[in-house]
Amino acid sequence: MLQAYGDGTIFGTPYGEGPVRVVWLHGWARQGQDFAVAAALLADHGVASVALDLPGSGASPAPATAGGARAYAEQIAAVLVGLDSAPYVVVGHSFGGRIACVVAAKHPELVDQLVLTGVPLIRRGRSRPPRMFRLLRWLNRRGVVSEARMEFARQKYGSTDYRNAEGIMRDVLVANVNESYEDELATIVAPVTLLWGERDDVTPEDIALRASEVLRATHTLVSLPGVGHLVPTEAPTDLARTVLGVVR
Repeated sequence: MLQAYGDGTIFGTPYGEGPVRVVWLHGWARQGQDFAVAAALLADHGVASVALDLPGSGASPAPATAGGARAYAEQIAAVLVGLDSAPYVVVGHSFGGRIACVVAAKHPELVDQLVLTGVPLIRRGRSRPPRMFRLLRWLNRRGVVSEARMEFARQKYGSTDYRNAEGIMRDVLVANVNESYEDELATIVAPVTLLWGERDDVTPEDIALRASEVLRATHTLVSLPGVGHLVPTEAPTDLARTVLGVVR
């Protein structure tokens, strides 16, 4: 059953009994339900956890102002403080892993260990929009091209995530895409497990390898054969086994 956390605007589903040991953070345009199977398996082993719906996803309303993972991290840190059983094992998939990384770097007292999967921690290079889109954007800013025509161009040239995002969540996505986390990776002190799908074509394993070169904390890279980007739903048993090993 969903519960409100933090300031009451972030919702999540608790699993198991007793003090919370694990907090799950989902990917972009996903929700905490992604972790239902893994969280239930942990509960069967006596480990309580909470799967949050990040702001703008699931039951949680969009944030009041746009910002990337660094902005979200402060909201999640407040939730962790409110759970009152720190430190936690924080599990982050994709966008949720970016947030987890920032929380661990800025609030080390809240994070015992990190499990990151399919997380775009290091930017692969900033690609420029197509030339026609840049021209239309330039004309739009000067009042020559209408907003309706500009939105058509956004739908035509934007990524699937960008096309599906609306309002402030589109601004959040843009801010998020342009972040890279070398500084945070270098300052994390909690042990880190990088759990990657071998067939992840959204955030390939080379991202995990590059991140491991920056990490100064104790870290382990585990590859899951035959698994793609959505580890929480494609390989929940492997995820649960990994997290349970970390907790113990």
